[in-house]
Amino acid sequence: MKSQTCSYLDGNAAAGELSRIFALDITAAKGQCANCGAKRHFAEAHLYVQCPGLVARCAVCNHVLLRLVNAGQRMVLDMRGMTYLAVEISQSHESTVVV
Repeated sequence: MKSQTCSYLDGNAAAGELSRIFALDITAAKGQCANCGAKRHFAEAHLYVQCPGLVARCAVCNHVLLRLVNAGQRMVLDMRGMTYLAVEISQSHESTVVV
């Protein structure tokens, strides 16, 4: 039986699909793998696109970090493979409240 290996892209390749959900660039965000505890930028994740949707895996332990499926009028996002995802907010992106 022949073993099949899947090639992957880096997490930057998810920017287009993730921008449909998040206003900020999530690929620049830093998160922690729920399995091994590695803290990395999302752009360093290994992104697999040969499946229905996107699957991002930890670059250290290969644990699934994120799944994103575009199902027509619904986007399904599963991020339970991460303990957190931190986004740096610059002052130019902060909202201003006018009273």
